[in-house]
Amino acid sequence: MRKKIIFITILIVIFTVSGIALSEVLNKKKKAELYQQVGLFSDALAIIQTDYYEEIDSKKLIYGALKGMLSSLDMHSQFLEPEDYNELKVDTEGKFGGLGIEIVMKDGLLTVVTPVEDTPAWKAGIKPGDKIVKINDEITRDMDMTGAIKRLRGKPGEFVNISVLRESESKILEFKIARDIIVIKDIKDVRILEDGIAYIRLVEFSENTPEDIKKALDKLTKEGMSALVIDVRSNPGGLLDAAVKICEQFIEKGKLIVYTKGRKSIQNLEFVSHANAPILDLPVAILINEGSASGSEILAACLQDYKRAVVIGIKSFGKGSVQTIVPLSDGSALRLTTSKYFTPSGKEIHGKGVMPDIVVEDGLIKQLKVSDIEEEKIKEEAFQKVETKSKEKDAFDYKSDNQLMHAIDAIKAIRIYRSK
Repeated sequence: MRKKIIFITILIVIFTVSGIALSEVLNKKKKAELYQQVGLFSDALAIIQTDYYEEIDSKKLIYGALKGMLSSLDMHSQFLEPEDYNELKVDTEGKFGGLGIEIVMKDGLLTVVTPVEDTPAWKAGIKPGDKIVKINDEITRDMDMTGAIKRLRGKPGEFVNISVLRESESKILEFKIARDIIVIKDIKDVRILEDGIAYIRLVEFSENTPEDIKKALDKLTKEGMSALVIDVRSNPGGLLDAAVKICEQFIEKGKLIVYTKGRKSIQNLEFVSHANAPILDLPVAILINEGSASGSEILAACLQDYKRAVVIGIKSFGKGSVQTIVPLSDGSALRLTTSKYFTPSGKEIHGKGVMPDIVVEDGLIKQLKVSDIEEEKIKEEAFQKVETKSKEKDAFDYKSDNQLMHAIDAIKAIRIYRSK
């Protein structure tokens, strides 16, 4: 018996040592392959420097190689030259001269995630999913994200011409858009629609959004809110922390909101609700579309997983990855995808998006009285006499919004179900 135990112990030691040895062999093999590839890069760099028809700055070559290296990873990873890195810092201030569009590089094409509401791009008719094929007659096929952003931005009032491929219409559309100062507002609209059903239009997740949402909810509660529609259509996202804090206002304390997974344990994070007084008995509907990304998807997916809200619209964009900015010694930086988001139930958001509970295509509901032309004419004349300020105030006609009306119907159905 004792001999058997000694024999088993020896076997365990052998297998352990063998495992360590095998691991070391594999690591050495990987290192050898890496050194070989680095040597290949070094050889190519040396040949270019000696044999290219004109002398090239070595920094230009290295920067070019880094841009190619990062762009080969995924659509969100990027090498930032010092100037580009400084430009990124300007972005976080939320105010700059441009068109007002969120863009990514997708399948080698500059793709619109969404136009920001009430910006020049929005007013011109740019739509989520549009492929920007030209900027001022310059083809974007070989253009990196940084170069594209530089060309789209400029002094307020100056025009930029962009050519857009809209696949749903199978044609190229031309736009001439005047740049403007882009000031991003996180909450666009707060109001009671009908029968106590409240509406909040959320256009971005910024540092102040959770507090602004809380104030909006307090205001709507005083006005008699008994149900809520949260509209995150064409909301490109923003700060993860802001999205988490909004989620926790609607779910129980201690519930998982979202988690991230990466290669390193430090990249594996869990975000849990800490709100002491969440709103748990309020029927909620969330509107999403193909321009809803990142924070919008976290909010919709979290409340959907806990059956805390009914999600209505069309499948969201599918931007569920975390980018980390890593500054480098010369003032440049890496914008590197380090992990991905997962919903509480374990669904991956990146590349897949959030599927609504009720799929409703975008569109307008037209209600016309064909039989009474005179009444329509009187209404039209009366409308034309209204002052511009009043028109802007009353421009929101929710009954013509197909997706929003479906959300209202869904909430009414939930009320009926609960009452029975």
